[in-house]
Amino acid sequence: MNEEYKEMGRAIGEVREEVGKFIVGQKEAVDLILFSILAGGHALLEGLPGLGKTMLVRTFSEVLDLGFTRIQFTPDLMPSDITGTSIIERMPDGGQRFVFREGPLFSEMVLADEINRATPKTQSALLEAMGERTVTVLGETRKMADPFFVLATQNPIELEGTYPLPEAQLDRFTSKILVPYPDAEEMKEIMRRTTGKKPPMLKKVLDAEGVRRARELARSVILPEEMLGAAVQIVMATRPDEGTVPEIGRFVRIGSGPRGLQSLIALAKSRALAEGRFHVSIADLRASAAPALRHRLILSYEGEASEISPDGLIAKILERVLSGVRS
Repeated sequence: MNEEYKEMGRAIGEVREEVGKFIVGQKEAVDLILFSILAGGHALLEGLPGLGKTMLVRTFSEVLDLGFTRIQFTPDLMPSDITGTSIIERMPDGGQRFVFREGPLFSEMVLADEINRATPKTQSALLEAMGERTVTVLGETRKMADPFFVLATQNPIELEGTYPLPEAQLDRFTSKILVPYPDAEEMKEIMRRTTGKKPPMLKKVLDAEGVRRARELARSVILPEEMLGAAVQIVMATRPDEGTVPEIGRFVRIGSGPRGLQSLIALAKSRALAEGRFHVSIADLRASAAPALRHRLILSYEGEASEISPDGLIAKILERVLSGVRS
């Protein structure tokens, strides 16, 4: 069994390597997307336009050999445009029948591009698919593909023409990943790869069955009782009435609930598997806390006015909670 974990760890390392042949830098974003996929969840990528978020997701679909669709979210996009709808089809005998035409949401990997440019009504159309892996149209429930991942991109909400994602929608994402500007050397390499010779051919490392097996192995990674206790304390400390970190009570209106704990543990297990280990460590919890919880901390008015960073608050929680926990 240990050998199977190590073998899968090597395969995951190969996925990272293949993605890195095309994507310059963004190591943290690459890792967190991969961990979210292994966790069986969804990821939200946030960054300014032109940073390669769309290409990053497309590259993953190629390396993992998964079906891929891209939905460009716009203010006039309707829910039926993504879920599909029933249409009237004429039969050869002259009769008519209703036939369901699947929307682009029916794919293994779905890129919801600039998701915060659509209205809340259309954003909410993703809720059932992301949470239940089903879509209900005209009273009929249809299952999504397996695996099924939504990898959404959004521009910062202060940009013109965007709609903040509602809390219920944010909570469906296993992780929120920040995509930063590339540095000078990375900019040079991006230019070499995009304005020079033909981009490298990507090898398909895993397929849908391989992803399903990796997901099963990630779920079976051992979570020691002490690590579970630490994860619970981290999530509890995000609540303003808990009192573990004074700044939380001052700057946070709503903290994380059980789904945040599920995401934290799932990402930590996926990270352990990617490292070829079969148990969760403190390092896994530390690395997974910010992406799992940053979008689940709803700041108070004072927190927003003070421009408090959720990542900074999470760092204080980790310092307080994990100081006495053995690795």
